[in-house]
Amino acid sequence: MAVVEGVRPKPSPARLRPGDVMRVGAVGLRTRPLRAFLSGLGIAIGIAAMVAVVGISSSSGAELDRQLSALGTNLLTVSSGTTLTGEAAQMPVDAEVMVERIGPVRQASAIGAVGEAKVYRSERIPEAQTGGISTYAARLDLPATIGAALRSGTWLNAATERYPAAVLGADAAGRLGIGAAGPDTQVVVGGVRFTVVGVLEPVALAADLDSGVLVGWPVAEQRLGFDGHPTTLYTRSEESRLEAVRAVLAGTANPEAPNEMDVSRPSDALAAKQATSQAFANLLLGVGAVALLVGGVGVANTMVISVLERRAEIGLRRSLGATRGQIRTQFLAESLLLSALGGAGGVLLGTGVTMGYALYSGWPSVVPVWATAGGFAATLAIGAVAGLYPAIRASRLSPTEALSSP
Repeated sequence: MAVVEGVRPKPSPARLRPGDVMRVGAVGLRTRPLRAFLSGLGIAIGIAAMVAVVGISSSSGAELDRQLSALGTNLLTVSSGTTLTGEAAQMPVDAEVMVERIGPVRQASAIGAVGEAKVYRSERIPEAQTGGISTYAARLDLPATIGAALRSGTWLNAATERYPAAVLGADAAGRLGIGAAGPDTQVVVGGVRFTVVGVLEPVALAADLDSGVLVGWPVAEQRLGFDGHPTTLYTRSEESRLEAVRAVLAGTANPEAPNEMDVSRPSDALAAKQATSQAFANLLLGVGAVALLVGGVGVANTMVISVLERRAEIGLRRSLGATRGQIRTQFLAESLLLSALGGAGGVLLGTGVTMGYALYSGWPSVVPVWATAGGFAATLAIGAVAGLYPAIRASRLSPTEALSSP
């Protein structure tokens, strides 16, 4: 192309390298650290809330999977329901023996509610203050069937089941103020003093036992007026034939009135509980999203104010040759950098909260990669949207207009 003599070609503007863009974008953050910190904090709180909700929910799910793997999903229970007239149904005395004859059933055990045997810490406790504790006659093989573990002491055996010896559920022990079993630790059951020989850990698949006192079947019949009728049967069956066992369990336990028996699978209740927790987690996730949106509004507000305060700087840069695109890139980079710092802090905070809560609860700590990556990506998207308008507004300022502003 020919060049007219005496006329110099217009120099092309210098290109900003990525490192230059980052340094220029960081100027506004360094000169206003408190404002930048507060704006980034809003982003961090939103991201931390989202990561923590997802992480805690995932950790809870991992704990449920661990429990089910340890306890098994092949436990079925059959319990006494109600008659057609609304009265409490009664399971036959030989129901346990009949259920054990079902081919795929590998283990069976039973408990029987002793309704009239109230439990007290001592005889001096008023009768009305029962603490909601129930008394159950229990078979010796109950812990092996339901996967119960002892926190303290021992389980009933062939000797102690015939004498006033009791094992407390986890909640019952707490209500009675008993921390550990011992030969000098006693409770009053149905007016009879029983020595506490054991305390159970919480039983995930038989939660009713947590608030109960378990005594031997023979001593319950001899000393507490127990009629010998079981109220709940627990069975372990072959996993592949579980549904077949479930279909015949009520009819086998009570052939004369199978409709009065309730059959359930405790692992289904745990899964339903997890589903409820997941629904609540989704609600909290929405709250975290709102917090993140509020943080984005804070970033946008900060960037708009930054443009207004730095009009002279913008005019000076334009007069020295900076293009509109470079000004726009500068402020957009500042917004993205501010959001990225807030997002990184939020991811670390949310991960820390998840790990702390999981450690406190005894759960495995699980923070999905998609939650951290998605949360950080969301902050960048919000930073871009929040900084776009201020960046465009800054780039449209003419050098004379910007320099003449106060």
